[in-house]
Amino acid sequence: MPESVTVADLVKANRLDVYSGEEHLDRLITTSDISRPGLELTGYFNYYPAKRIQLLGITETSFAKGMTHEKMLDVMRKMCQPETPAFVISTQLDPPEELKQSAEEAEIPILGTKLTTSRVLSNMTNFLEGKLAERQSVHGVLVDIYGVGVMITGDSGVGKSETALELVKRGHRLIADDRVEVYQQDEQTLVGAAPAILSHLLEIRGIGIIDVMNLFGAGAVRAETDIDLIVHLQAWKDDNHFDRLGNNSESQKFFDVVVPKITIPVRTGRNLAIIVEAAAMNFRARSMGYDATKVFDENLNRLIKQNSQNK
Repeated sequence: MPESVTVADLVKANRLDVYSGEEHLDRLITTSDISRPGLELTGYFNYYPAKRIQLLGITETSFAKGMTHEKMLDVMRKMCQPETPAFVISTQLDPPEELKQSAEEAEIPILGTKLTTSRVLSNMTNFLEGKLAERQSVHGVLVDIYGVGVMITGDSGVGKSETALELVKRGHRLIADDRVEVYQQDEQTLVGAAPAILSHLLEIRGIGIIDVMNLFGAGAVRAETDIDLIVHLQAWKDDNHFDRLGNNSESQKFFDVVVPKITIPVRTGRNLAIIVEAAAMNFRARSMGYDATKVFDENLNRLIKQNSQNK
C-alpha cells in the first residue's frame, strides 16, 4: 500500500516556506500529479484537477495581475476546493491577495520557494511519486555494495542476515533486513527501503536484534537505494545445476521493472559475503562494458583456432 503523505511532509522534504495556513499542514495529498492552473485563471473549470497541488509561477501570477479584483477573487474561490491540498508559489513571488483571502476561507495552506517553477515541479513530483507509489513487501535483505543495490533473498535460516552483517563489517551499507519495501520509481528504476519499524536493525540468530547504525556508525546504513541485482541464496544439493560460466539469464520482475538475478549455492565453508561482494563488482563491471565471460569465450575460441591451425 502507498504511504500517506501530508502537506507537512511535502514542506519538510522540499524545504518550502509556509506563507499562510500553517495550522492546516495536516491536509492529505493523494496524487503525485502537479497542476499549473493556467486555463483555470481564464475561467475554464470543466476539467479542474482539484486534488492536485496547485503550482503558480511567473506566467500564472503575471496573468493574474491583469484581472479585476472581482474576477480574480471568483476564480481563486473556485480553485480552493475542499480536496485541494495546497498552493505553491515559485521564484519567491508574492501570492495574489485574492488567493490569500480564498485560501484562508477554505483553510488551504499557501507555500513558497525560491526555486524556479520547473525545478520545484520536478522536485515535488519525484518526492510524491516515491511516497505514493504502490509498494510490495519482499522477504529479503537489501545492501548497498560499491553503489550497487543488491537484494539478497533465500529461505529462512539460509544466512541472509549473517551475510549482510559481514558485508557491513567490510564497509558496505545496510538498507533493510528481513522485509524490503519495494516500489517502482520510473520505467527502469526499482527502489527498496526498510519498513519504519525495522530501520537500521538486523536480526542475528543467537544474538537477537542489533542496531547497525549504533554499532557501526551512520555510514553503515542508508534509508533506501535502487535495486540493481538480486542474489538468491540456495542450499547446496548435488543434483542441482548451478551456473559456472556466468551465462545465466535469470531475472525477477517487480511491477514493470525486470531485475537481473543470480543464484548462489550455500554450503559449509563458503564465504558468502565475499561471493556476494564479487557478484556486485562483476555486475558493475558488466554495466561498464566489461564481461569476463565474453573474454573467456574469446580466449577459448582463439585457442581452438590456434590448435586447429597447428595440426
